[in-house]
Amino acid sequence: MTTTATMYKNKERGRPREFGIEQALDHAMIVFRQKGYHAASMNDLGEAMHLSAGSIYKAFKDKRSLFLLVFERYLLLRNSELHRRLAPCASGRGKITELLQFYLDSARATEGRCGCLVVSSAIALQTMDQPLAQRIDEVVQRNQRFLVSLLELGQQDGSIDNTLDSEAAAGLILCIAFGLRVAGKVSDVTNEEKTLALALKVLG
Repeated sequence: MTTTATMYKNKERGRPREFGIEQALDHAMIVFRQKGYHAASMNDLGEAMHLSAGSIYKAFKDKRSLFLLVFERYLLLRNSELHRRLAPCASGRGKITELLQFYLDSARATEGRCGCLVVSSAIALQTMDQPLAQRIDEVVQRNQRFLVSLLELGQQDGSIDNTLDSEAAAGLILCIAFGLRVAGKVSDVTNEEKTLALALKVLG
């Protein structure tokens, strides 16, 4: 549900401006995903959000603050969709398979060209903004822990080799998943079935 922002009203073109926070963040999200944090200008963001640069500063303080809100919303939306897709899977192996399919699907067409905000930000902000880089690193580490939990679930239910090093396997699967997003930014990932089958060989 889109929330109407009442924290800020600015007399513009003869009337107060109100805007939906979630909708505005979603529009800004596209810009950050396509251009990256540094290349996204306030003009780009304002055009996408249908707000003046002054309006953005009044509502969100600065580009960095806006990015943090966009980043958290991106995580919320992506994680909600991923968990929705994993919920019907009965085994750990099934959940890992669906997770990889989720990343394959995300590497296609328009979604693929937009890119992953986590992956692109991890690269762009690593040395430029340590607090932001730390937040992104926390997300990456959380993703790896989640993968470890799925692998251990599979080992418990017998769908994954119980001699597998779950920490090492989780790291490799995460590299594959993030690599798919990088590849999808450039062109559509081909031979999806073979790609998925090869990735699943990690599970034994």
